[in-house]
Parts: sequence; C-alpha cells; structure tokens
Amino acid sequence: MTASDWKVVPQNHLIPPYNLFTRPIEKSQVDDRQYSVIRLENGLTAMLVHDPCTENAAASLNVAVGHLSDPDDMPGLAHFCEHLLFMGTRQFPKENEYSEYLSKNNGGSNAYTSSSNTNYHFRVSPPALTGALERFSGFFHSPLFAPSCTTRELNAVDSEHKKNHQADPWRIFQLNKTLSKAGHPWSKFGTGNRATLTAAGREAKAKGKLSVNTLVNGNDGGSIGRETRRRLIEWWSKEYCASRMELCVIGREPLEELAAMVSKLFSPIPNRGRGPSPIIDEHPFGPNEMGTLVSVQTIMSFHAVEISFPLAWQPPLWKYKPGYFLSHLLGHEGHGSLFAYLKGKGWITSLGASTQALGRGFAMFKTTMYLTKSGFDNYRSVVLATFKYLNLLRASEFPRWFQSEIATIAKTQFQFSEKRAAEGYAVTLAERMSWPVPTEKLLTAPALISEWEDNEGERQVREALENLQVDVGRVVLMAKKEEHERIFGGRETLGKREVRWDDQFLDEARSPNDIPDLHLPGRNEFIPTNLDVEKHDVLEPLQRPHLIRQSGISRVWYKKDDQFWLPRAAVIVDIRSPVAGDKPRATVLTKLCADLVNDSLTEYTYDAELAGLAYHVTAHSLGMTLSLKGYNDKLPELAKYVVRALKNLAPTQDRLDVMKEKLKREWDNFFMNPSYQLSDYYGRHMLAHQTWTVQELLGELPGVQLEDVVAHNSQLLSKINIQTLVLGNMYKDQAIALSESVEDILDPSPLVEGQVPCERSLILPEGSNYIWISSVPNPNEANSALTYYIHLGQLNDPRHRVVGTLLARIMSEPAFNILRTKEQLGYIVSCSRWLLHGDSQFGIRIVVQSERGTGYLEDRVEAFLNTMDTKLEEMEDHEFDDFKKGMQQRWREPAKNLGEEASKYWQHIDSGFLDFLRRFENADLIEKVEKQEVVALFRERVHPKAPKRAKLSIHMQSQKPRPQRISAKAVEAFEVLVREADISVDLAATTDEFDQERPVAADFLKRWSDVLTEDAVSIDVAKDLLGRVPALMEQYPVQDENVYSRSADVTRVDDIKAFKASLDVSPPPRPLVDWGDLPTAKL
Repeated sequence: MTASDWKVVPQNHLIPPYNLFTRPIEKSQVDDRQYSVIRLENGLTAMLVHDPCTENAAASLNVAVGHLSDPDDMPGLAHFCEHLLFMGTRQFPKENEYSEYLSKNNGGSNAYTSSSNTNYHFRVSPPALTGALERFSGFFHSPLFAPSCTTRELNAVDSEHKKNHQADPWRIFQLNKTLSKAGHPWSKFGTGNRATLTAAGREAKAKGKLSVNTLVNGNDGGSIGRETRRRLIEWWSKEYCASRMELCVIGREPLEELAAMVSKLFSPIPNRGRGPSPIIDEHPFGPNEMGTLVSVQTIMSFHAVEISFPLAWQPPLWKYKPGYFLSHLLGHEGHGSLFAYLKGKGWITSLGASTQALGRGFAMFKTTMYLTKSGFDNYRSVVLATFKYLNLLRASEFPRWFQSEIATIAKTQFQFSEKRAAEGYAVTLAERMSWPVPTEKLLTAPALISEWEDNEGERQVREALENLQVDVGRVVLMAKKEEHERIFGGRETLGKREVRWDDQFLDEARSPNDIPDLHLPGRNEFIPTNLDVEKHDVLEPLQRPHLIRQSGISRVWYKKDDQFWLPRAAVIVDIRSPVAGDKPRATVLTKLCADLVNDSLTEYTYDAELAGLAYHVTAHSLGMTLSLKGYNDKLPELAKYVVRALKNLAPTQDRLDVMKEKLKREWDNFFMNPSYQLSDYYGRHMLAHQTWTVQELLGELPGVQLEDVVAHNSQLLSKINIQTLVLGNMYKDQAIALSESVEDILDPSPLVEGQVPCERSLILPEGSNYIWISSVPNPNEANSALTYYIHLGQLNDPRHRVVGTLLARIMSEPAFNILRTKEQLGYIVSCSRWLLHGDSQFGIRIVVQSERGTGYLEDRVEAFLNTMDTKLEEMEDHEFDDFKKGMQQRWREPAKNLGEEASKYWQHIDSGFLDFLRRFENADLIEKVEKQEVVALFRERVHPKAPKRAKLSIHMQSQKPRPQRISAKAVEAFEVLVREADISVDLAATTDEFDQERPVAADFLKRWSDVLTEDAVSIDVAKDLLGRVPALMEQYPVQDENVYSRSADVTRVDDIKAFKASLDVSPPPRPLVDWGDLPTAKL
C-alpha cells in the first residue's frame, strides 16, 4: 500500500475532508455488500459497508487501548471508563439518552474491555442510523463523565466483578494472569472493583492531598470519588486518541453518504499525538513460569487439564497461519488422533487446541482436555501422550496436501459464507482493521489461508512447533479441592499449588513417540466437490415452507433456497415418542441414548465438521432431534449414516460409564450456576406441564444399566412420529428421498391420533400472586436472584400478542435504567417477553441478580412498575410511534441466512401451530394499535394493583453470611452524638469513606476509631461514643431484605408439585392455518 492508493476528498460545506482508499476491497463472490475505507484527518480509520438489504444498521468503534494500559495503581480503569462513557455527552447530556433512543428504534448496544482494546457497538433500525451515530460519536470527543454517576458505576463494576467470584472460567483466567513473570502487564487485574479503583484516591486522602469539602453531589463519591474521576479523565484524555481508533459502520445509505456522515461526526475526536497502537513483544512466560504443573481448585465439579505454550502473535503471520495448522493437527478427532487415543483409554470427554491472542504482540497456544475421573487419576499419562504427539509432529514430514486441504476448506468457507447479523459483523471488522495487513485484504487476510508456495509456510510451522516443548509449557490441572487432596495427599489450603516436573517425566516427554495408535490424519473425504447452485430470478422469496410429503409416520416441510443462493442446506428431523420423557427415568435414558450416538460418531464425523458439514442429535422431553447443516453435497449421506447409528445403537459398558459420569457432573454443576439462571429455571419448571427437575433426574441416573439403554432406544423408536424440515440447495425429490430413507432405516410403527406428545404450559389464574422461596445451593454465592413473571395470556390471540409484545419492549429500557443504572441493584437486570412451554402462552419476566435480599428486590420491581404507569400515560405519541415502527421493522426483517430461516420456520412446526406468517401479521396489526390499548393492558394485568394480574415470583436467596451493617438512621443518630459531644470533626470528610447508605459495621467502627484520636477527643469520650454503636444498631436495625413488604397479600408456594397440579393446563396445539399443500404443494 502506497500513498498513491489514497486520494483526498476535499471539504464540502460542513463535511470535513478525509482520505479515501482507492483500491477495491477483496471480498467473496457471493458478498453483495459494497465496502470502502476512509481515513479522517485526525487519524481515525473507518470501514464503510453499504448493504441495501440489511435488517439493522450497526456500528462498532474499536479503541486500541485495553486493561493492559491501566495505571499500575488503578487496576480496572479502562473498564471503568467503558462504563462511564455511556452516561451522557455534552450534546446529549441525559444519562440514558443513547440507550433510550436505540430501544425505541429496535436497537441495542453493548461494549467490552479486553487486554489491548475496548470495543463499543450498537445496532439500530436503518432509518435511525444518523441519530444513533450522533449520540455514539460524542462518547469519544465530549463525554460528560458525570460526577453524579461516579459512585453508581463504581458499584456496577464492583457488581460485575462479584458475579464472577464463583465462575471457574473467570477465576482460572485471572489465576493464569497472576502466574506471569514479575512486572509483566499481562498480570494486571482487568475487571477491577471498587477497592482497586479507589485505592489511589484513598491513599491520596490519607496523605492529606485531597480537599475535604462537602459532597458536590450525593453520588460523586466525595473527595475519593472526585479523585477517581479526575484520574479517569486524565487517563482518557491521554489514551483515547483518534489515531488509535478503527470504526465500522453498516447501513443502507450509499458509501458516499456514509463517508460524509462519519467525517462530520467523528472528525471532532482529537488526535492526542499518541504513537502507533502499543505492542508488547515480551511474553508473560519467563524461565520460572515454564516447565511447571499448577494444580487449581475449582468451584464446579469437573476435571480438566490445560497445556499452554508461548506463541508468536499471529496477525503478522496471516498468510500461512501456522498456529491454525498446528491446532488442526493437535485438535483433530479422527482416527490416529490424540483425541481418539485418549478417548479410547476412557480418559477424556473432549479436546480442544487453539491459538489464544493474549494481547497485541504476544499469544499462547493452548490444548484443553476435559477428563474423566480415570483421566484425572492418570493425568500424567494424558499430559505425556500430548507431548508424545507433539514429538511425532516434529519428527514427521508434512505433505503439501495438508496445507492444501486447510486452504481449500478456508477458501470454500469464505467464498460461500453466510451473511451475519450487522452488529456482530461490524464488531469483527472493527477489531480486524488493526491487523497489520494490506488495506485491500482486510476481509480476506483473516479468513483465507495460502498454500505453501515455498519453504516459508512450513518454516513458520516448524518454528512454532519447536516451542511446544515440555520445558517451555505450563500445565494447569483443574478439579475440586477433595480431588486434588486424593491425588496429591495432604490438605490443599491455598487454592493452587505449583511444582516443577520431575526428571523422569521430563525425560519421557522429550523422547520420541512410542504410542503406536498415534499417527497423522488422512485425507478428508467430506470436502465438497459439487458446489453448484441453480440460481434464477425470483420476484419475491416464498414466505413459508410447503408440506410435500405425509405418511402415517412423518410429514416433510420443504423450501428450496430462493434468496441466499449458496451450496448449503439445513435439515431438521424431529422424532417424537410418548415414552421419551413420560417419567424421570425415561428422560434420563433418552438423554443417554442421544449422547451415546454422538459419542459413537465422533471419529467418523469429525472430517465432515472440518469440511463445513455439522450434525447433532439432541434429546428433549418429547424425543430426539437430528439437526444437520452445511454444504449440501454430502449432507444426505451423512444424515443416513447418523440415523443408522441411532437405529443400531450398541453402546459398550465403558462408554456408558463415561457418559453417565459426564451427565452426573453436568447435573451436579447445575446447582452451582449463577443465581439468576436458577431462578429462571425454577420459574420455567413451575409453569411447564410434565417436566422433571434436575434433582429427579439425578436420582434415576445411578441405576441405569447397559441393557436399560438398549431396550429404551428400541422401544422409543418402535412407535414414533417424525416431523422433517428441509431448506436450502436441495431439490424436492431429494428431500422426499431423504425422508423415505429415514423411515426405511428406522422402520417404526405409526402413532395413533392423540399419542403424539406435545409441550404444554400451566396457566396462572387471574388475581393470583404467588411467591416461591428457596436457597441458592452454592454456600459461597453472595448473590441472590429474583425472577418476577406476570402472565399476559394466549400467544395465539393476534392482537393480544402484538400489544403484549409491544408493552414488553417499551418496559425493557426503563427497567434497566431504573433497577440497574439508578438503583444499582446488581449487574444482571433484564425485562423481556417470556414464552412458556409450548409457545401458546406468554408474559413479561423481570430478572434481577443482586447482593440485596429478594424481598427488597421484589419491592423495587413493584416500585418500578408503579412508575411505568405514569411513563406510559405521559408517553408522547411520536415516541410511541417510534416503538411501533421499531417492532414493525423487526417483524418484517428477512432472515439473514439459512440457519435463521430454518429457526423461524421450525418454531411453528415444533409448536404444532404452523403459523408461518405470524410475523407479517404482527407487523400489519401493530399499525392499528393505539397507546391506550397498551396502557389498558398494563393496568389490567401488569400493575401491582391490576385486577386480572397473575404473577409468580421466584426468590433464590443467598446462604452466604453477610457482614453486619449499620442502618442510615443509626448513622444519623451517631453523628448527632458526635455533634453533642462538641468534637471538632469534619463529618462530611468522614462520610466520604462510606459509599453506601448502610455501611459495614466493622468499616464504620474502624473509620471512627481513626477519627476519634487523642488529638480530637479524650480516650474516655471516644470509647464511650464507640461503645454506643451496638445499642444504636439494635434501636435502628437494618431491615431484613429477604422479607417482602407486601407478604400478607401473597400466596407462598411450599409444594411445587401440588402447586403445578392446581393450575390449568394449556390446550393441546392445533394448526392455526390449513395450508392445503397436499396432494400437490404449490411450489
């Protein structure tokens, strides 16, 4: 790329000048979007994407600064900055202006802080793109960093960190960071919390460097909060430099219009004179970190081993991608692979190998294996086999066809890639724009892999492979505390132990491979050879599939691709049986059958997956579903192979034992999930007809024998009903032939009418107010959770469905803004429409996860609902119309790809209602909806005093003991005593230390002990004052937050089974439309 590749576009009225990249951007042959790249005078680079058919406009701005750039004394500052940027700009000072604008225009937003970058992104209805960019661009040139938000967002960051305390991936990730060599920035604590973000301010205050004047604002955090904000603005003013920013904007506007929009709105971002994006060449592994074994205690019950090696940063090696070549071989699951060998030993259940970009300039190569109990006992052999396979690779010749196959698969995947959602695509492009690749290759370089034209490609592979040695790597062994103690002896008290490998192990790991079962993979026979697509002119794509075959056993729905024109297909085969889930034991057996089928096919089907053809057999309450998607060339053959495996399932005892162990671990770990996931689960269970709890399933699992599985599979398949959906690049006769083959292979008997099982829900009676209370099973989980469900009624009533869905959408953003942003109840807050089991009933669900008690949470949710009445009543007509237009646009959005189209159709086939045109009906109906209809529905069914309200709330209460707190009234009473004692103390300065209305008692006493020194008051007076605190706490106690203030008005559920038995069951589904497709479908 040279200077001649760019041309200056001069200033045009209010549009500042910019530089336009003149060479065409390389793209796939099926990509109908147009691309251009511009560079603003401030150094910001933007990728512009014109997509006249995009369902949403979107943008993503990537700042090449992440938590590795945090000041050493303020861990988490980049993350804190990300939070506060959302809180208003000079042009749009209202805190939730951005989120409110997006919400009413069918949009949403998010952001994340990584090690070397921070990414901000949104999606919005295409006509609203300009307004969204006006609000978005201000984040980067004129944010308010409003003082009133400081304390609240400190709490938000703190809550986000605390939600990860019991999450193993986060814990192990942070542990790995702390095990870096001394002084390496990778060891930084990226999330941050209140303590790390305010430590510098507290230290400055302790040294008397801060003003101790009264609070400027009740939420500014006092002098410590103001110092934290000052440091943030100082850091942002230095690090958020336009030349370190990449932007991607996707819209329906022509490229020239998008360019003008970007130049006008983003040129005000200052170029602060910062150099190129910082690159860290040094790796966090030093001599002390290499060749070690680290044992880590987990929260959840699982066994795993992770082997990590230093790896060169991969983006500069984009042409040959040596890291991918090695992950392809080490992660292979076919015959002769490391996975196949270890699985055959009964030691692992999964294996993954991949490169991991840690930061800009350094990376890691990781192999992660989930172990069985036997595998954990033999972890040394598992790790040793991995090094043996690596030694095999080093000693082997790599035929050129290895790289050729990889390159062919990558090229095919790129050339026939499906269109992605605009927001996710914008994020990917914005991130990759910082790669060191030619501008014209911004799309192709990350996706394509070159064949080895000379020795350079293999040289890069050999160089990387030479680094994958036992002396260089680090092994992390993960399991619960008692498992480590069983293996290593003694008591583990620190949560981890780190040792070096013994000489015997090192000698074996360095020696040549002597495991005869290990060898390199053969050629991939699943690489598609027929990629032909018969494309023809279509006035308008069909809006539904057609029924093309019906027998006593099955029905086949089919639609030939008429909009994507890719050599891909999607097939769903759903097998329903009345014995699949009629009892807990049957549910367990069905799940084991599906797992054993998948397990038996791994080695055969792995090549198909590599070549872009995926399948999965999934168990559900009504039977099993076979899903296939990918290139249609060899899809029918794979489908038939999988169905034969299902029909002829003949598991061995050792594989059943592994699957039972894996399933038990999965269900045991269910109870360690985050609190809000548990409250949602129990809410769904209590409103679903004929479902079994995880506890019931666990009770059946130990007694399952091999003969039980074989007998159940045979019984399940003996009398069935099959529903099949075929979409994509397949002809009608191929779809019929495939369905006939499935019937021939399974050879079942038909079910008579009324025997085909279906999902149904339970209906809360009008005027009901139920609460179910339980404890969070994890004793160390500090967060409680509330799932608050209000039933609205039948989903199949078109107008009621549209009005209820619109109401849920309108409530979504205010719920987040009030319950999370303003009241700071917790990091997890959501309000959305909830579909019940069977898709015939629906309502509104609000979920909150918080350290506050569930009674308090329910009080706050109902207070929010009270405010919604006024908000709805006072909503301006134009704002209401914006919400209607946003929903209308969402319902009329065409499917972006074949998978999305299949999901939309399958929802209606699976439910039995066959209402394929529902979304179009919704879009037409909403035009006629008046605001008063929404208000009336809210007042009739949602408001806490609504006459027809039917409500169930699930309270999952934390068992973890909470630190004793002092109420606000007790604090006030103590301050009165201080004043009466005529002590010269700056109460405002002391209050600075407490950022919550109910400070922890120990912190309160310590702070006042530090204040009431001999310089201020006598020892006796100080002792007397502090001695009165317990009495004040007793006189003004902190309210028990688990108690709901309106408990007299509720019905408490004590017996879930009795509760479910008392509810009406929704009627069985029936088709809402007779499409009349047979005897001849009108295709």
